[in-house]
Amino acid sequence: MEITVLEPKVFACSQSLELAEKIAKEYGTQLGKINLSKFSDGEFQPAYEESVRGRRVFLIGSTFPNADNLMELLLMIDAAKRASARHITAVIPYFGWARQDRKDQPRVSIGAKLVANLLQTAGATRIMTIDLHADQIQGFFEKPVDHLFASTVFLPYIHSLNLDNITIASPDMGGSKRAYAYSKFLNCEVVICYKQRKKANVISEMELIGNVEGKNVILVDDMVDTAGTLTRAADLMMERGALSVRAITTHPILSGDAYEKIENSKLLELIVTDTIPLKKQSSKIKVVSCAPLFADVMHKVQENQSISGQFIM
Repeated sequence: MEITVLEPKVFACSQSLELAEKIAKEYGTQLGKINLSKFSDGEFQPAYEESVRGRRVFLIGSTFPNADNLMELLLMIDAAKRASARHITAVIPYFGWARQDRKDQPRVSIGAKLVANLLQTAGATRIMTIDLHADQIQGFFEKPVDHLFASTVFLPYIHSLNLDNITIASPDMGGSKRAYAYSKFLNCEVVICYKQRKKANVISEMELIGNVEGKNVILVDDMVDTAGTLTRAADLMMERGALSVRAITTHPILSGDAYEKIENSKLLELIVTDTIPLKKQSSKIKVVSCAPLFADVMHKVQENQSISGQFIM
């Protein structure tokens, strides 16, 4: 007896509606309908306005703070489970709380592990995300994790610039693996920034390991928060004789006075994806959409095809 596989349905959390609309368009479908009821005290309840019984559902939502964004995704997963969805794939373009991936001091939580537990307990059967802050977070899950890389969309953009004398740079020691992966595909040298922090988001010292004189430098990182590291690195590199400095970062958190720092820095441009919506526009910030990448992988997951071809890095 032949089993009919129903077409999947795609739904969006409110914080990622714009990206979800792009992904659904690339996928060749429309977003499903959800009603988000809100109580006067701030509590909310999502409800599907169409049947998901027996289907795979893709729930698209980044989990950047505040915590309501994570809670909305959890409630949507739980609602889909209780509505008898066959598979529930949580598409999380930006996996929030990922910087808390280990105990780096006494008496702190491992927030990324807690979030992984919450998603699985809610009922997610698969996780899809891009450029996790720490690769080992995949191991926090007992469910399949599709960890995509933004290099798939960034490398074509870099090639389109037609730059000579490119050098890839990492803004810190922790990002050296990512920088070397980019350098391999661009066949260029790598420079590493060595920095020391007094506390989170505050840099006390920075020094370069490598030569940037006469180079068009491209800084690569997974996220930009206060932009202090990127802008200080860009200014230092220009002082050391770089021809230009650009930065590519997957997740534009851009908190505090990040926009002002970028505008006042010697960064020529900052290229980001749309995993997090920009709070405002900037002449120096260019957005490259990751929607086609997610839509393609979602198709392959639905059709039980290999997605290894998408892993440039």
